[in-house]
Amino acid sequence: MRKRSLTAATTLVVLFSSAALAAAPAFADSTQPLPVRQTGDIVVDGVHRQVFVSDPLNGKIVVTDYAGKVVKQLDTRLSGVQGLELSADSSTLYAAVQDLDAVAVIDTATDTETTRYEVGDKPLSVALAGGKLWFGYGGAAAGNIGSVDLTAEDHKVTLGQDADWYSAPVLDAAPGSNTLVAGAVGQSPVELASYDVSSGTATKVASTREAGDNLGDLQVTPDGKDVVVASGAPYYQQVFRTSDLNEDGKYVTDAYPNSVAIAPDGTLAAGIDGSYDPDVYIFRSGAGEPVRTYDFPNTGTSSGSDLLARAGLAWAPDGSRLFAVTSNNQGAFSLRVLNAPTKAVSTVTVDAPATATRAKKLTVKGKVASRAAVPAGTRLTVTRTDLESPKGKPLAAAVTKADGTFSFTDTPPSGGKVKYTVAYAGDADHAAASGSDSVEVSRAKATLSVDNNGKVYAYGKDVKFTAHLGKTYSNRTVEIWADPFGSDKPNKRVKSGKVNSDGYLSVTLDLKRDTKVTAKFAGDSRYQPASAASTVGAKVSISTSLSNHYKAKSAWGHTYYFFHKNKNPLVTTKMPWYPDRAQKFEFEVYYQGRWYPGDPSYFKLGSDGISRVSITGNHSQDVGWRFRVRSSYINASSGDTVNSTTHGAWKYLTFTK
Repeated sequence: MRKRSLTAATTLVVLFSSAALAAAPAFADSTQPLPVRQTGDIVVDGVHRQVFVSDPLNGKIVVTDYAGKVVKQLDTRLSGVQGLELSADSSTLYAAVQDLDAVAVIDTATDTETTRYEVGDKPLSVALAGGKLWFGYGGAAAGNIGSVDLTAEDHKVTLGQDADWYSAPVLDAAPGSNTLVAGAVGQSPVELASYDVSSGTATKVASTREAGDNLGDLQVTPDGKDVVVASGAPYYQQVFRTSDLNEDGKYVTDAYPNSVAIAPDGTLAAGIDGSYDPDVYIFRSGAGEPVRTYDFPNTGTSSGSDLLARAGLAWAPDGSRLFAVTSNNQGAFSLRVLNAPTKAVSTVTVDAPATATRAKKLTVKGKVASRAAVPAGTRLTVTRTDLESPKGKPLAAAVTKADGTFSFTDTPPSGGKVKYTVAYAGDADHAAASGSDSVEVSRAKATLSVDNNGKVYAYGKDVKFTAHLGKTYSNRTVEIWADPFGSDKPNKRVKSGKVNSDGYLSVTLDLKRDTKVTAKFAGDSRYQPASAASTVGAKVSISTSLSNHYKAKSAWGHTYYFFHKNKNPLVTTKMPWYPDRAQKFEFEVYYQGRWYPGDPSYFKLGSDGISRVSITGNHSQDVGWRFRVRSSYINASSGDTVNSTTHGAWKYLTFTK
C-alpha cells in the first residue's frame, strides 16, 4: 500500500541526505495549500525529494517538494486514483486507478506516466511484496486480491487470489518482505489477513476480526514482524503479529484513529480524526507514551481544528520530516510539513529575581523539561544581555541535575534590565529549546536640570536655555526638546549632544509662544534615565493706533489725539493671529484725578491679526473730557492659551468742538 521507506538500493542516498540535514540548522514546521477535493493516499520519494498525494475526485496526483510547495499535477484523467506505492529504488510510482480498472506506472524522475496495467475491477490499493506488485480490487460483494509479475516481460496479471473479501481490501508489506497484509476498509468488525507470497501466489497465513471497527489505515513495521492498525474504535492504534495476527501491543492515542505511518527506524506516527485533541502522536517503537504530539490549528470557520485526512501521514525516508494531509470545514486541504518530529519537545524555564543590586551576586534557577528525560550533566549555554552587552555576553555554562533543574550565580556589572537566556542545544532525541527571564538591577539617580523656569519673555525674544547633567558613568549625552503651546506645533528635539566638561549643554530658542523646554538623559548602565523641564512664557506683540483725529500733541503728560465732536475715533490693533483669538478692548475716562474704567469688550482678530474698533456716540457730550483706550491679550479669555497675558500701551484722546 504506501508510505514506503527506501531499502538497500537507496541506503547511500539516504545516508548522505541525513548527514546534510544534520549539519543544517533546524527548520520550522510549514503548511502549504493542496489543490485537491479529496485525498486517497500519500507517499514520499526520498531520492527526488518529492511528495505524491492522490486525489480521487479530481482524478490526479499532486506532486510537491519537501517544503510542501506544489511543483506538478499529474494527469487529471486518473479518475478514482487511490492507493500509491513506490518501487524499492524510488524510480517508479504505482497508482491504483479505480475508475479505469488499472494501475498507472509513473516515472518519478520525470513525473510522467510510462505505462498502465489493466487489472481487476476497481483496484483500491497497491503493495510490493515477494517480487510482485499486489493490488486489492473489486466492488461490493466482489473483493479480491491480484498481482502483477514485474519480472515477466509481459507483466502478467493474475486475479482471483482471495475472493473472501466483501470489497477491495487495502494492502501493505514491509520492504523486501514475502508477507502481505490485507484489511477491510470501513468494515465493522474489521477483518485482517496475512499472506505468504514467496511462491508468487498469495497463501493465507492468518486472519482475524479483532481489529476494531471502521478501518482507516494500516502499515506493516519495517521488520515485517507486526502490522499497526488505525480503526475508528478502539481509541488506540492496535498492533498484531503478521505471523498469526494475534495482538502484540498498542499505541494509545484518542478517539477515532484514522492514520498510521512508520519510519524506517520503527518510529511510529499515529493520527486521529479529532477536532479538540492532538491530531498526531509520535511513538518510539514499542513505547507506551508518545515523545511528541501535534495539535493542528483551525483554518476554517468551525470551532474545532483542522482534521487529519484518513491515511494522511507519511515519513520522509530519512525520518527528518513527517508529512500530514489536513482539511478544514470549508473543504480546503493543506499539506503540513512537520520537521524533526522524532525529537521530543523540550522547554527551558528560567527564574531570575525580580530585582537585584548592581555589582552584587544573584542566583538564577531553572529547569529543562521534556517528555523524554534530559540526561543529568547536560550543559546549557547561558547569555547575559544588558546595557553594556546589548548583543549578549556568554557566561559559564549551566549544568542540569537528574531532575532537569539547574542554577547559576552572576554578578551583574550593569544596572537596568538584565536578561538571562539559557539555551539547550538538544540532541538526537530532544528538540532544542531556550528560555529567558529578566531582573531589574538598581542604578544610581542622575541629576539633571534646565534653567529659566517660570520666566516670561517678550514676543520673538531669543532665549538661551542651559541644561546641566551631574555625574554619570558612560553616557554624557543630553537631548533638549521644545514643546510650544498649541496643538498645531509638535514637541521637537532642538539639540542633542555631549555636555561640556562642566556638564552643561545650551540651545537658543526664538520664543513666540509659551514653551515647555525639557532636557532628557537616556541613562547608562549605572545611572537611571532622567528628565527635567522648564516652562517659560512668551508675550504677544501688540500695536495700537488711532485715526480720524485732526491733531496729536503732548498734553497732561501724555501724547493726546484730538478729535472733532463729529468724528468717530478708529482704534486699530494688530497682534499675532491664532484661531479664534480676540483682543480685550478697554475704555477709561478721567475724572477728578482718577481714571474710571468702562466695561471691557473682546473683539475677534481678522486672519491678518488686525482688529478695528470705532468709538461711536454723541461726542458733543464728550467735549472737554479726557479718555484713554488699551488693547490686550489675556491668556484663556482671549480665546486661547498659547501665549502669556500681554497688555498694550494706553492711547489717550479727547474731543473738541
